[in-house]
Amino acid sequence: RFVLNYYDAIDSGSEYEIEQICASYMSDNCIWQSYHPFQDQRGGLDVARHFWVPLKTSFKRLQRRQDIFFAGRNLLDNEDSVWVVSMGHLMGLFDKDWLSIKATQKMIFLPYAEFNRIEDNKIIRTAFYFDLPHVMTQTGLNPFPHSLGVNILRPGPLTHDGLYYKDQDIISGNKTSQAIDLMIESLGNWDSPLSLEDELALGWHDNMIWWGPTGIGASYTIDRYVKQHAGPFRCAFSNRKFNGHVCRLSEGNYGGFFGRPNLSLKLINSFMGIPPTNLSADMNVIDIYRRDGEKLAENWVFIDLLGFWLQHGVDILSDSLKSSD
Repeated sequence: RFVLNYYDAIDSGSEYEIEQICASYMSDNCIWQSYHPFQDQRGGLDVARHFWVPLKTSFKRLQRRQDIFFAGRNLLDNEDSVWVVSMGHLMGLFDKDWLSIKATQKMIFLPYAEFNRIEDNKIIRTAFYFDLPHVMTQTGLNPFPHSLGVNILRPGPLTHDGLYYKDQDIISGNKTSQAIDLMIESLGNWDSPLSLEDELALGWHDNMIWWGPTGIGASYTIDRYVKQHAGPFRCAFSNRKFNGHVCRLSEGNYGGFFGRPNLSLKLINSFMGIPPTNLSADMNVIDIYRRDGEKLAENWVFIDLLGFWLQHGVDILSDSLKSSD
């Protein structure tokens, strides 16, 4: 309820009220982490000034269109912390340039996923990850012309049941956590004796949907996911290092996690049209899952691709804007 009230205040407040709203809901030491080109912020005032005020100034009549909303205790800290997860789109009228992206005077959708840690009726940590390249494509820019999957407006769950405004059965949530853990364990260090298809089948339904970020795109079924993302991804990178997650939780049929960073990877072959650099870079990711029975059925993925490629010396945001001039 606290987070829903916070969202209502953000959505209904003007750009002139946002600083006070953020300061009242977020602790003075709240750590807010996001994607390139935004730096980490501390405290509600800085979050408002650096993100929400510019966004609401540019995206008029902003509304939040949630597809998934759940809460729970972090399984990675002995369940000491409580987190609330939201995923969906922020939609508005793109009436003023944002991040040097030219306004269109049309509807615009910003896909987002957010983890908020709550303590003593304050938000004390936030991971706010969003698909900025998707905004770019809606304005006519083409930051990633070599996608193997399809770049579309990603819908919510097939079952349309992802908004949990009341507590769910704890047994169901535990099953979701177990399914996510099995999936993570099955990935291992990419050294399984199984084929990639058989490895994925341990934790995924055959008709899985992987709602990937713009630039990689979405894939449907294990077979197409292997061809359109997982296979090329494994071929492109080596020295994969899993850095762990900050938070992992589940409620009902939904669960997810985020890391800072999740992975460190060395680019040894071309990926997304970018040639090998033999450099290692960090990848910040949010994953949201829907479980169906004993296996996972859908996965919404947010990756800071702009920040990732910048570590390889490729400034996708700046280069795309220059090419449009």
